[in-house]
Amino acid sequence: MSEEFVKRALVIGGGIAGIQAALDVADAGYEVILVERSPSIGGHMVQYAEVFPTLDCPQCIMTPRMVEIAQHQNVRLMTYAEVQKVTGSAGNFEVEIVQKARKVDMKKCTGCGTCWQKCPEKVVSEFNAGVAKRTAVYIPFPQAVPAKPVIDIEHCRYTHYQEYMAGKKEGKKPPECRICEKLCPVDAIDWDQKDEIICEKVGAIVVATGFDLMPMANIPEYAADPDVLNGIQFERLLSPGGPTAGVVTRPSDGKIPTEVVFVSCCGSRDPEHGVPYCSRVCCMYLAKQALLYKHAVPDGQAYIFYIDTRSTGKGYEEFIQRVVGEGVLYLRGKVSKIYRDGEKLRVYGADTLSGKRVEIAADMVVLGMAVMPSEGTNKLLNKLGVSADETGFVLESHTKFRPLETSVEGIFVAGMAQGPKDIPDSVAQGSAAAARVLTLFAQGSRSPKESVRV
Repeated sequence: MSEEFVKRALVIGGGIAGIQAALDVADAGYEVILVERSPSIGGHMVQYAEVFPTLDCPQCIMTPRMVEIAQHQNVRLMTYAEVQKVTGSAGNFEVEIVQKARKVDMKKCTGCGTCWQKCPEKVVSEFNAGVAKRTAVYIPFPQAVPAKPVIDIEHCRYTHYQEYMAGKKEGKKPPECRICEKLCPVDAIDWDQKDEIICEKVGAIVVATGFDLMPMANIPEYAADPDVLNGIQFERLLSPGGPTAGVVTRPSDGKIPTEVVFVSCCGSRDPEHGVPYCSRVCCMYLAKQALLYKHAVPDGQAYIFYIDTRSTGKGYEEFIQRVVGEGVLYLRGKVSKIYRDGEKLRVYGADTLSGKRVEIAADMVVLGMAVMPSEGTNKLLNKLGVSADETGFVLESHTKFRPLETSVEGIFVAGMAQGPKDIPDSVAQGSAAAARVLTLFAQGSRSPKESVRV
């Protein structure tokens, strides 16, 4: 007896790959549930100032797609949510999703902004990668979808007050606050809102959980200093929508840096400190950032330390030549040490082409940290029953012939969840994963199989 497929897809991850996969399946006429653990979809791409090699505005590319997927009649968007459990098999998965409490009534909220504009509690902004702060009630960025806030209960003053009054917190009595509740014009603050478990049936799953950068602390030879940044942090300083409105300033003192050193392969191709693989995008985004820095500070000097320049995409090599032509100095060699020396950062390295040691007194250093699977990927893969490779990325069924299939039939992978790749490749994989979902749905039914082991 055959078992009819559930012709509905689950996409896990709301970055560019996940959005592309969800839109393609939805446009084909099938229902899609898109789950994103952050309060907004968009992924890392919306953090960037410009994208290589065309230097397009990423928000101009992403925002229409974000709005399109939020308004698509075949898409159910679940932000601030996580997959908790998966059972079943291809065509008939049962999924438990935890919808975390936003403490804001989404139906009442109009997104007016009064609550986050008046909230007095300031904490580190994840969207700005630590180079700026946000409030305890917040939307991650102005173009967020949905453009409605979430209350960060870990930092909310009223939450701490409630814990203190319930005897769960010791020390000095915290202020009660509740300013957001008092000022909300539509009474949308809901302190009684709880996490909710939602059960859904789907026929296929796409894992598009993206990436994180390796922590800079993994390389102790490079100083832990406010003016030593990773690529995403520097990207936020370059962005017109960033905390400095695109004016490049040093986090330590607000001064404009006149000499900036970019260091590639920080943790990549380096099993001792990080990972054995190439992160693929670092050469290009550091070149882009150096060029954007030169545009922002025409009198400034940018240096790029590199091992090899890997520019394999369409138009990439031409872009590297443009960067060199505009005055960015490339030094082929590794950086051995970075430390603070008064107002400067001393960068010690080598230029293997000239055979000389190099010492630069820099105002700022940008590290091209290794790309790694996003936080929580391993736990998610265990819930799905999907295998990971030795570096933590999703393991494909076959690298050459089945690069989108995982170890579980009916579960596919796209984007950086599968391994380091650029935006065009992530989009292509999102569409390809959607095509595999549609191929599965076209089968219609099959004999029952054992459930996924979780």
